[in-house]
Amino acid sequence: MRRPLTLLLAPVILLIALTSCSRRSPDPNASGAPGTPTDPVRVVATTGMVGDLARQIGGDRIALTALMGPGVDPHLYKATASDVTALQRAAVVLYSGLHLEGRMTELLEQMNSASRRVVAVTSALPPERLRPTDDAGKSHDPHVWFDVALWAECTGPVAEALASADPAHAAAYRERAAATRARLLELHDWVQQTLAQIPAERRILVTSHDAFGYFGAAYGFEVIGLQGISTVTEAGLADMAKLSDFIRDRKVPALFVESSVSHATLERISADTGVRIGGELFSDAMGSPGQMEEGYDIGTYEGMIRHNVNALLKALR
Repeated sequence: MRRPLTLLLAPVILLIALTSCSRRSPDPNASGAPGTPTDPVRVVATTGMVGDLARQIGGDRIALTALMGPGVDPHLYKATASDVTALQRAAVVLYSGLHLEGRMTELLEQMNSASRRVVAVTSALPPERLRPTDDAGKSHDPHVWFDVALWAECTGPVAEALASADPAHAAAYRERAAATRARLLELHDWVQQTLAQIPAERRILVTSHDAFGYFGAAYGFEVIGLQGISTVTEAGLADMAKLSDFIRDRKVPALFVESSVSHATLERISADTGVRIGGELFSDAMGSPGQMEEGYDIGTYEGMIRHNVNALLKALR
């Protein structure tokens, strides 16, 4: 199937816009670096999860712009004109990496310069802790935030990127990163203890796409996604039939839709198999900032994780 010419040219147009903006910057502080010790560092984060890390570590020392809001699928995301402006003015650009951002990845990597630090927060993770997605082990599952202990290790690259852009406050960034890492490890322990209440034979997680592999490995779940690692390719009739057979054969207690993926196909499978939808999980995006649920904000990474764990506990216990 032919793709529209505008879609094929979109990455080229965006790259030209970014490079041309870099050449004509009348603003002396256009790099985003602090002009004085009290000026905040301009930081752009791609996803909400990355933005939450930046906010925890940067505190009031950064002016943060997160490109992808609630319900946005990073696999399919295309940068807007306002994104171009924010990226061009940033001193630090933080992205998840491992090709989560799809077609934006190459553009982000090409933006790295002496005045703009572009960093994948997963860049320091050892390959042996990543889930390969091919036999050669050259590509990896990007959904690392679902292993909370693994996501805790992404605090280091964030702190170092901020310290490089704002050396006067480097020690503070590193201290906040250490504190954030400690809180995440406590959250990891809570997830383990809470999910231990679900019987082993009921720990089957069926979702819209294969985003929960790290979660399954870390917390003892068998994970089945209708679509693959990315949502770029839609599931076919054969995929739907195969999943329906699995659900019946294994007597799966509940299915789970995702906030950033269409519910339609999984709802169709639910109707076909008679297995209920157990709830909506946050997968590639967090909830709306400030929306409280059982005492936590689902617009934060911690709130996202707590929401998912509580939804699983309620449906599968």
